[in-house]
Amino acid sequence: MGSYTNCSNYAHDDPVEELKEMGSPLKLMPLHATGWLNDMKVSSPTAISFNIGNPGAFDPIYRAWTKKYPSALLAFNQIVAYGKGKKIALFLDYDGTLSPIVDEPDNAIMSDQMREVVRNAASHLPTAIISGRSCDKVFDFVKLTELYYAGSHGMDIMGPGKDLKIFQPASEFLPIINEVFGLLVEKTTGINGALVENNKFCVSVHYRNVDEKDWPLVAQYTNDVLKAYPHLRLSHGRKVLEVRPVIDWNKGKAVEFLLDSIGLADCERVLPIYIGDDRTDEDAFKVLREDKRGFGIVVSSVPKESYALYSLVDPSEVMDFLKRLVKWKEEEASQATIK
Repeated sequence: MGSYTNCSNYAHDDPVEELKEMGSPLKLMPLHATGWLNDMKVSSPTAISFNIGNPGAFDPIYRAWTKKYPSALLAFNQIVAYGKGKKIALFLDYDGTLSPIVDEPDNAIMSDQMREVVRNAASHLPTAIISGRSCDKVFDFVKLTELYYAGSHGMDIMGPGKDLKIFQPASEFLPIINEVFGLLVEKTTGINGALVENNKFCVSVHYRNVDEKDWPLVAQYTNDVLKAYPHLRLSHGRKVLEVRPVIDWNKGKAVEFLLDSIGLADCERVLPIYIGDDRTDEDAFKVLREDKRGFGIVVSSVPKESYALYSLVDPSEVMDFLKRLVKWKEEEASQATIK
């Protein structure tokens, strides 16, 4: 598909430019074998609920955090001002963004209301879901054929219609991934609550339901298996270890690929918005921020460093934001027709 467009030379008088200059991109914690256990704890903060309608209910630390990452709902007018006259391309994570984080991964069901909101968004905006799960699993949850899907952290890209496979940069690793999946299932069988999930081009080792005293075992057993597979690497999500091929590909690369593939690489005409809650979404936030072609919205109820520019608390706020975005797009189209 050729090289990707860099949009770092756009004008600096845009409505969100002030936020883009709020300090250099944040350094995220590197992942390395000796620090796995600490990384597991850092990537698994205790969730705290907040009421966006009552600022006094916010923890002072969280309230300070939202000064750096303003609510995308409260800053909505600023966001759409930047998108005026542009085609908005929408990228969405699944777990924790379109569905709540649940104890059992197979129970991360998308509500009918959220499905309808995403359907409406896709009727107005090019929309893709980018997830760590396999494409097939995400599609089974979402059930919308009009979307683009990028599963396995962007390593399995599927076009609208479900049967259109666009790109699989890690296809040669499939036999190894299946082999490692079997070994990890065998290794972790004795750990109560551990769950190993095959996501086609990556393997997810969930420890959400594992007693924290047994987390070192999860880390050690995963390490034991990976020692024999130098072409695989580890990354961390929310109470999950992700085993992936060592290739230069991630959710950020998937966003660039999709924008380029569907003719939306022109930053003068297109505004990409990526909404996600996971540590792996930072690759996409970083690409959009550093190229100054769009921005990320981090979904979190706890303060954490991010390459995103804005924030939302939880999936219910994501739904509200998408509703407002669709309404704004409809009004913009209506005004264009009148003119």
